[in-house]
Amino acid sequence: MNRSLQKTGKALCTLCALLLLHASYAQSDADAIMMNKKQLCNGFSYDHASWDHYWEGTRKRNNENLGTVTNQSIMYMGAYGITDKLNITATLPYIWTKASAGTLHPLNGLQDGSLFIKWIPVSHKFGEHKLRLFAMGGISTPLSNYAVDFLPMSIGLGSTNLTARGMVDYNWNRFTVTGAASFIWRSNVTLDKDAYYDTQAHLTNEVKMPHATQYQLRTGYRGKYLIAEALLTRQTTLGGFDITRNNSPFPSNRFNSTNIGLYLKYTLKPFTNLSLQGGGNYTVAGRNVGQTKAFNLGVFYAFYTGKK
Repeated sequence: MNRSLQKTGKALCTLCALLLLHASYAQSDADAIMMNKKQLCNGFSYDHASWDHYWEGTRKRNNENLGTVTNQSIMYMGAYGITDKLNITATLPYIWTKASAGTLHPLNGLQDGSLFIKWIPVSHKFGEHKLRLFAMGGISTPLSNYAVDFLPMSIGLGSTNLTARGMVDYNWNRFTVTGAASFIWRSNVTLDKDAYYDTQAHLTNEVKMPHATQYQLRTGYRGKYLIAEALLTRQTTLGGFDITRNNSPFPSNRFNSTNIGLYLKYTLKPFTNLSLQGGGNYTVAGRNVGQTKAFNLGVFYAFYTGKK
């Protein structure tokens, strides 16, 4: 394959890594789990994702010059209960990437740190039923000066993101259904060159990034010691353009994906401060993204910083 074909898969790996970072962890910005007042939960998670086929626009293909592209990350996450109905969460990810074929060198480093606020403005219980409404907002921004346009080895897209999310959570006994909708505003990014071409020539190093939406539905069992949920996540870029055949990808391409997944959390009965978490997801449909198979594992410790 020629050099332009090698470049065709470049933006895909970064997107998959970013999508993985939005996967569900216990007491994250994307779930309906809350810390109690003055309770701190923190720990580490490991993520592994790989793909060898991807969608070039709507056309599915592979690339022998890349082989299997693998993304791995270790992320620290902390969540704190300001009140029972107001929490903050923070994340700090370290990412490394590699391709099994070709000559592209792997990269690693700190990616984008995030800070989120989660609030329950409405909570209503009627018999065995409980309904809660959540409002969430947050920011993520690069923590290192990584290369934006060295894809697929680049560890991120380099934009600062502002996220607004609304969520509805319904419980009946231990059965739960949670639906969430998010809008993600993304800042412009700069490239390490003075001009570029997407669908037209630009005599600048600044790239306007399209914003995005994300919708998620999760349902399952939420008990005292065990949580098991199935997830369906749809992410859509509001704008951008397709990777054209045999052409180079670009950070402002349209990246759409539909993922199915599973999330598990188990709190140890003899030592309830400690919880083990895991899960996985698979991309069932996409546009300009890799067909990713991913899993994650985590260990978290929760304790009170003062009297309950």
